[in-house]
Amino acid sequence: MKLTQGCFSFLPDLTDDQITKQVQYCLTNGWAVNIEFTDDPHPRNTYWEMWGLPMFDLQDAAGVMMELAECRRVYGDRYIRLSGFDSSHGWESVRISFIVNRPPQEAEFELVRQEVGGRAIRYATVRRQPALAST
Repeated sequence: MKLTQGCFSFLPDLTDDQITKQVQYCLTNGWAVNIEFTDDPHPRNTYWEMWGLPMFDLQDAAGVMMELAECRRVYGDRYIRLSGFDSSHGWESVRISFIVNRPPQEAEFELVRQEVGGRAIRYATVRRQPALAST
């Protein structure tokens, strides 16, 4: 199962060269780039941990890629995403966000349906624990 959040999520994972080109696109447009990570990729968990501060006023994607490499070294067993923020309207707006690192074992979610009072139906997204490998 592959977690699908953000841009490019239904495509194969981006290579570092493709990530560099996306970062350079953000920087060319004057967007601040941010790196975040989490071990809880639940769709309602929008507050991931920040890796450092958003990178403002960069001109070259190499600086972002250096920070991404360091974040992968420390948190390579977690989900890592890059986001580009546009402030040209006077407030920060996310223009692009995509996953650049996945843990070896992807998180699994299940949609649970409950019938409640009357004919109402309630849905919940529940994280499943990965199955243990048999020996």
